Parts: sequence; structure tokens; C-alpha cells
Amino acid sequence: MAKKKTMFLCNNCGYETIRWLGRCPSCQEWNSFEEFRVPDEKAPAGRRTHALEPVAITEIDISGDIRLVTGISELDRVLGGGIIPGSLVLFGGEPGIGKSTLLLQTARALAAGGSDVLYVTGEESVQQVGLRARRLDALHPSILLLAEHSLEIVEDTIRSAHPAIVIIDSIQTIFSDNLTSSPGTVSQIRECTARLMRLAKDAGCSILLVGHVTKDGGLAGPKTLEHMVDCVLYFEGDRHHVFRLLRCVKNRFGSTNEIGVFLMTAAGLEAVNNPSQLFLSQGGSQPGAVVTATMEGSRPLLVEIQALVAASGFATPRRMADGLDYNRMSLLLAVLEKRGGLLLQGNDIYVNVVGGVQINEPAVDLAVVLAAASAFRDKKLLPQLLAVGEVGLTGEIRAVSRLDQRLREAAKLGFTTAIVPEFSDMNLPESLAVHPVSGISEALKIAFGGGDNS
Repeated sequence: MAKKKTMFLCNNCGYETIRWLGRCPSCQEWNSFEEFRVPDEKAPAGRRTHALEPVAITEIDISGDIRLVTGISELDRVLGGGIIPGSLVLFGGEPGIGKSTLLLQTARALAAGGSDVLYVTGEESVQQVGLRARRLDALHPSILLLAEHSLEIVEDTIRSAHPAIVIIDSIQTIFSDNLTSSPGTVSQIRECTARLMRLAKDAGCSILLVGHVTKDGGLAGPKTLEHMVDCVLYFEGDRHHVFRLLRCVKNRFGSTNEIGVFLMTAAGLEAVNNPSQLFLSQGGSQPGAVVTATMEGSRPLLVEIQALVAASGFATPRRMADGLDYNRMSLLLAVLEKRGGLLLQGNDIYVNVVGGVQINEPAVDLAVVLAAASAFRDKKLLPQLLAVGEVGLTGEIRAVSRLDQRLREAAKLGFTTAIVPEFSDMNLPESLAVHPVSGISEALKIAFGGGDNS
């Protein structure tokens, strides 16, 4: 009997080698190689035994809307309008963040719309899933439950039941009998995902996979896992906050810039149609607080930037940023000190985005500068003030995209004053007093009510 060939696979990038290496030559990760046995080439699992005839691209029927609308508005927004039949969607997130809850509610919404759903659980029994479904009001006769770990049994069930949607919770618990490695290993995850992808394309059913994340925040398993699927969604949030963010990082059938906002309640997750109200402080205007508007895909999102400036008791003052890039914050503080004339040296400075939202857009620069200046002077800014603009190294305020959408969202929420970059003619809300500025000195003067800028 021939000895089975063994290989070593990097669990970070998928690089293969015939011997163990301490450091991956592809991604430079240390201690990332795992051993696995190569399956027998004579009996490849899931391989087609017949060839498909090529089809002219002009003969493919693409008329009409083929997306399957889930009925959950925020999920449909992130997916680009719904689920494409035959697609493979990967949901990632930390344990306990709400992935299973979201998918069970999605199954209920799809079943109510007339679609047959197969829910495969590898982490719970069917009784446990049933109890959770009853709590979430997700009981429906069109939802089939299967507690199984074997990939071969799952494949046979899909072929016999012909569901429109298959939910697998989670991919780390599924294993193939053709591999000797245990469930959750790199080789098992890659093999199972590849076969499920082929099955989804052949059967025309959409498969939603749940994936765990590592301590670094990335999806567990090889990097090739994200390349194999059609869509990768990350479910984010803080256990100390009631909202959850669904973010798309890969989508072959839509935009990757959309974000969905959900509210965690005792009855499950609720879609939030106006998320700006979640991220605004309820305590009124205070020194060091400024509201700005950031774009998440096509949606303007109003968030509050808070800053605290206090005399430092250390030789080296502390700088901390939560929700913002630290290097960007340091740059803005340097510009404020040099171009705005504020002596910030010798002070500890802390900047925070209310609600734990992560912002990577330069359009919030002006709000960070105004918040730090307000905290340094311990003086309130104008009430109901919105600040939007990118700050350059010379102190100039640069234009941002979709300014009109940001201003309309602010006016809808009751803001009366906005400090923005200089712009060409556009339709502005009548209820909003817009002040175009060219530099931070002018912005500081207006924000403090037109007083002295010293």
C-alpha cells in the first residue's frame, strides 16, 4: 500500500510546502504551518465526471431581478439588494456577537417569503436551535433543521431536499471523510468550502456559511477561504453596546462600501433604518464635542467626535485615539498647534468616536480639530453644529465627496449650522446655515461664535 503524501499548509495565506518551515516565505508569518494529508488523486471528492458545454454569453438569460430578497432591510442593503442564487456567502464575527441569531432570523424571513431553507448546525442540537427559534419568533414549517458534521451527508441532504437557501453554522465544524485531519483544520476548511462552492453552482442554491474569527480579528482558516466565496461579511460590535454593524469586505455582485446597522434586543436583532440617532450623544453640546458626517457606502452617518485635553503628569504627554487612526490624529493635532496657534504640548489628549464606530475617512478631520480646540479652551462650540472637511498640512480645509448628502442628513436631524469646505453651487437645505471656510483659523472663529481666534 502506497504511503499517503503529506504537505504543510500555512494557515494564514495558504502557502504549501513539502516540509515544515518556521516562517512562511509568502506572508512572513511565524509558526503558521500545519501538516495535512493529500487526498488520493484516483478518487477526487466532488469532481465532475462529465464535461459541460460552453454557452455563448449573449444567450444567457439575465433579464429581470434574480436576487432573492431576504426581507431584512439592512442585510439586503449590504448584499446589494438580496442574495444571488448559487452564491456562497461567508459571515464572520467574534463568538457571541449575533451571527447565528442573524442567520436564524434571515431563515425565518426567507421562509415567510416562500423559500425553503435548510439550517445545518454543527454546534448545537436541533432541540437547542428550536428553543432559540421560538425565542426569536423564527418558527416556520419551511425551515428544515439538520444537526450534522459530515460533509458527505450534508451534500446528500441538499441534493434530495432541493432547498433555495442553505445555512451552515459553522464551517469549522464540518469535515470530509476523505481527509484524515480533524474538523476546523486548514485542510478541512479548504476542502469543505471548495466542495460546497461547486455544489452551490451546480444545484443553484445559495449557501450561507458562518466562520469564526481569530484573536487578530481575521477569519479562521486559510486566506484562500475568503477568495473562494462570493461574498464576505463581518458582523462587528461591542458587547458593551446594543448595536451591531454588518460590514461587507468582498462582494462579487455589489458594492463593498455598504454597512448595515442592527440593534440587539431581547427579541433578537432589529434593523436600524436611521442609525445616525444611535451614535449621537443624548447629553447635549459640551466642550470637546463636535458632530460630523461620514459616508458608509451610499449612506451618510452622523457621529459625534469627543476630545479631552488635560495637563499631563508625565514627561511625555499621552495621546490616545478610539475609533480613529492614531497617526492621523497626531497629524491633526500638530496642524492645530502650528496653524491654529494652540499650545497643546504638555497636555494629554484623548479623542473618541461615540458608540465605538470605526472611521477611516478624512472628511472627519475638521471635527477632530474643532473638538480638540474646544476641549483645550474648555468652551462650548455653537449649538447644533456640524463640521465636515479634510484638513491639509498647511491648515487648509479641502473638499469632500457627497457633501450635499451629508448636509441633507444633518438638516433632517435638526442641525442648524454647518462648517464645510468651500464648494461650488449646490442645492442646500434651507434650515441649515452653511459656512464655507478655507482654513482652520476661519473655522475656529465661526465655531466659537465669531469671537477672537486667539
